[in-house]
Amino acid sequence: MKTPDNNSLFIFLLFLCSINAIVHAQEIIEKPLEQKLEKLAETSQNEDIDFLFITEALAYYTKHPINLNNTNAQELAQLSLLNDIQISNLLSHINKNGKLVELYELQSIDGFNLNTIHILLPYIKISDNGVIPITTKKILKDGNHSLFTRIQQVLEKQKGFISTNSSEINNNPNAHYLGSKQKIYTRYRFTYNDRISASIMGDKDAGEVFFKQNVKCNDSIYQDVLNKKLKNGFDFYSAHLFITGKKRIKTIAIGDYQIDFGQGLTAKNTFRFGKSADVISIHNNPIGIRPHTSADENSYMRGFAFTAGGKTIHATGFLSKKQIDGNIINTDSLNESTIVSSFQTTGLHSTPSEILDKHSITETVMGANISYVKNKYSLGITGTHTLFNSEIQKSFHAYNLFQFRGKEITNSGIDYNLHFKNINVFGEASLSSTSNSGFSYAFLNGCIISLHSKVALSLLHRNFKKGYQNLFANVFAETASASNEKGIYWGINITPIKTIVINSYCDYYSFPWLKYNANAPSYGNEYLVQITYTPNKNFETYVQVNNKKQLINSDLLSSIDFIVPVKRINYRWNLRYRISPVLTLRNRVELLFINKTDSPEEKGYIILQDVVWRPYFKIRSEHKNKISLTLRYAVFGTSSYDSRIYAYESDIPGSFSIPSYYYNGSRVYTMVNWSITNHLDFWIRFSQTYYTNKNKISPNTLNEINGDTKSEIKVAIKIDF
Repeated sequence: MKTPDNNSLFIFLLFLCSINAIVHAQEIIEKPLEQKLEKLAETSQNEDIDFLFITEALAYYTKHPINLNNTNAQELAQLSLLNDIQISNLLSHINKNGKLVELYELQSIDGFNLNTIHILLPYIKISDNGVIPITTKKILKDGNHSLFTRIQQVLEKQKGFISTNSSEINNNPNAHYLGSKQKIYTRYRFTYNDRISASIMGDKDAGEVFFKQNVKCNDSIYQDVLNKKLKNGFDFYSAHLFITGKKRIKTIAIGDYQIDFGQGLTAKNTFRFGKSADVISIHNNPIGIRPHTSADENSYMRGFAFTAGGKTIHATGFLSKKQIDGNIINTDSLNESTIVSSFQTTGLHSTPSEILDKHSITETVMGANISYVKNKYSLGITGTHTLFNSEIQKSFHAYNLFQFRGKEITNSGIDYNLHFKNINVFGEASLSSTSNSGFSYAFLNGCIISLHSKVALSLLHRNFKKGYQNLFANVFAETASASNEKGIYWGINITPIKTIVINSYCDYYSFPWLKYNANAPSYGNEYLVQITYTPNKNFETYVQVNNKKQLINSDLLSSIDFIVPVKRINYRWNLRYRISPVLTLRNRVELLFINKTDSPEEKGYIILQDVVWRPYFKIRSEHKNKISLTLRYAVFGTSSYDSRIYAYESDIPGSFSIPSYYYNGSRVYTMVNWSITNHLDFWIRFSQTYYTNKNKISPNTLNEINGDTKSEIKVAIKIDF
């Protein structure tokens, strides 16, 4: 193991400790969400998905609990802790029987057991209070200010940060990072209950430049770009002002925001879970307009949006104009036009070529939604038009023949949602229009049926034509894009007794046209069964089997491309138990087998142990100091990167860790949270992965480490005032 430079580490920690900061976020993700996050990371093959909105929602509702006597499905859905059946049953119970008297009355509602109620308690309340008014006096008195700063750094030397001489830089300007090793995130936010939110945020990734005066590049083309595009300070800024009204004006958003309508087939750039052990949660509860609060540099609008209307009819309009990254392949200086081959969505600007692609496209989006909402049903119409100042000309391959090209795209859709007794039926149909493929369509329909207090079913059918194109779709599907896919999904939730829950789903899907890594029309299916045993709030265990089959390109060298079947099966046993009020343990064993017709079988395993220690120390009669410690030790082994296994890790607020475990080795992390006062918190987290069969990590990349360990430290401070 190589030891990091002690001087640089000392300077790093000293700098961080000089900063006062805060964010509204949860120390840990509630356990019902962990499996959803792991499944999402696995299906998207992305460990760096930004889940900040989840922790922010949980942290916000900790301080401003949801009043169950004055709420709706959209607000309850933002917790991500209840499925659609539970939300529907809760609202129906209140509508039928009147306002709740006490929280434990929830036990009488189908789908709510003691464990579910225990998870919800920090975020809910019962009150007869009405709408909180907006007045200058109340805003100044009850508004909450927060500052937050987080810094993190890989401790080992990475290839891109190793000093190179001038001749090497001249030969390959992209062979090293231009900026420093630290990843820095800072944000100020003001909130007044659920009525006002205002924020400004800055983010710098590792390798990005903070002070441009030290950056030099002898390449004339790159140096010209660097002079124009590099600025002192953070690489990415985001700000918003969001006001929620209770009368005619429902919402006003200025700055950065996100949109969410219908089932996400026409317009949705907010986060969405896909398939998981929560088999009933297949319905999207649209929230309309919400502020953009994370460091995600892609999934947001920048401009103005509003929602207005009465009790049943709501109208939303939005206009966005922002610059996005694109891979430039040609520039016509005479006509001041640019041609790009693809969008760049990493958000990284740490090398000259990445900076060259930064903000190379101007994206303008305008759209509207009209919704008619009653207690038992709703109907919505949504339309968007997107215009780019640059021509999108993707390189032609058979699999991307129908993907978006050109400068303009128009999408329009209609969605519906109907509740009838114990049945919820929903769906959306959408139409796209582009210059390269003309008109095409996509639709989905689903239903959730509560057959009995102990049995619930879910069903969803989808049909996305290969020519359907939408840059802002985020829908329940096997692939990330709502295109070239047909499928049908069934799920069942059974609670034979209060302590046992059985969840299972099966999903059959096909791809009528070619797709990436499949040079022929293909199909697949997936099954999952999970049995959970929760005798009390201190003990939970589950076993899970996940079986997935699909067709992908063969690895064999041949003059003819052909696809072969691949079968992937996971076996998991998870155990969580609280052995005392301050100590919780968790164990997991997971096995993975991958069989591909033309390749040897691949195997993988992970065994992990978590320890969470949260004692309380009474310092004065009016205040308690809280210190928490989280530890994990894991051993793992896989045949290759293809047989990697994902496992959620607790992390510092606003930072997420769902790493993939692959090859052979062990991983350990520890995190300490010290609530110094009621208004000041401090976190420090250290993680290290050790490989027993590798002497280089991330070889042939700028992140290459010449050794067998990779270590990272994160530190954060928050302050409320």
